[in-house]
Amino acid sequence: MEHSGKRRVLWTVGILAAILLLSALALTMGRFEITLRQVWAVCFPGLSGGTEVTQNMRNTILNVRLPRILLALLAGAGMSAAGGAFQALFANPLATPDTLGVATGASFGAVLAILFGLSSFWVQVFALAAGILAVALVYLVSAGKKGGRSSIVMIVLAGMVVSALFSALVSLVKYTADPQDVLPAITFWLMGSLSGTGWDTLAVGAPFILIGLVILFLYRWKLNAMTLTEEEAASLGVRVKRVRAVVILGAAMVTASVVSMCGVIGWVGLLIPHISRMIFGNNNQRVIPASMGLGAIFMLVIDTAARCVTASEIPVSILTAVIGAPFFILLLRRTGGIQS
Repeated sequence: MEHSGKRRVLWTVGILAAILLLSALALTMGRFEITLRQVWAVCFPGLSGGTEVTQNMRNTILNVRLPRILLALLAGAGMSAAGGAFQALFANPLATPDTLGVATGASFGAVLAILFGLSSFWVQVFALAAGILAVALVYLVSAGKKGGRSSIVMIVLAGMVVSALFSALVSLVKYTADPQDVLPAITFWLMGSLSGTGWDTLAVGAPFILIGLVILFLYRWKLNAMTLTEEEAASLGVRVKRVRAVVILGAAMVTASVVSMCGVIGWVGLLIPHISRMIFGNNNQRVIPASMGLGAIFMLVIDTAARCVTASEIPVSILTAVIGAPFFILLLRRTGGIQS
C-alpha cells in the first residue's frame, strides 16, 4: 500500500510538472519564434532581468497563444473527465462524452448559427444551448421508465436516438448551405479547431467547463457505487437517480461548452480514461483526476502539433484519431489491458 501511494504521488507530481513545462514550451512554438526567456519576461516583467520584448511578442503570447493553450488544457481535461464519468456511470467501456448526443446537438446549434451568418459569439451560444437541449430531450424521452439497469439502458437508447436526430439535422443544414462560402466554413468547423480562440471565447465557455469539472471531481467516489445495482448502491447511502442526473449534467455542460468553442473533437474522451485506468486501476477516485491531467497534456500536445507541424493548420480531430488510435493499440498490447 505504501509503495502504491508513493507511485500515485509521483504520477501526480509528474503530470502537474508536465502540464507546466509543456505549456511553457507551447508558448514559444509557432510561426513567430519566441524564446523561454522572452516568455518569462512577458509573463513576469518585474523578474525579466533586462530581457527586451516587443509589443508584438506581448500580443502574440498574451492574446493569441495563452488563451489557446488554456482552452486546450480545459478541453482535454473536460472531455477526458466526461468520458471517464460516462464509462463508469453506464458501465460501458465504449461510452464517450457524446453518448447522450450532447456533441451532436451542440454541432447542430453551431452550424445553424453559421448558416445564418452570425458572429462567433452567437455560434458559441447556439452550440451551448443546443447541447443542453439534447440532454433535456434525452431525459424527456427516457422519463417514466423505472428500475436501475433498465433506466440506464433507456437513457443510452434515448441518447442514440437524439444523437441520430441532431446528426440528420446537421446534414440538412449542410445540404441547404451555400456550397461556395457557408458549406466550407461548416465543414471546417465540424473538423475541430482551436484557432481564433481569444479571451472573449473563454469568458463564455470556460465557466461551464470548470463547473462541470468540479461536479465530476466531487462525485467521483460515488461513481464507484454506480457500477452496482440500484439496491446495492442505495444500501451504501448513494441516491442513484440524483447522482446519475448530476453527473450527466456536469458531463453535458463540459461537452457542450468544449464543442461550442472547439468543434467536434473525437477520441479524447474515449482514449484517455482507458489510459488512466491502465495506470491507476479502476477506482474512479483516482481515474477522474488522472483523466483530467492526462487529457490536458494530450490535448495540448495535439493542438501544438496541429498549428506547428505544417504551414497550414491541421484540424485537431484528424490528429487525435491519427495519433490516438495507434497509441491506444500499442498501449493495450504492452500493458495487456486494464489493471484491477
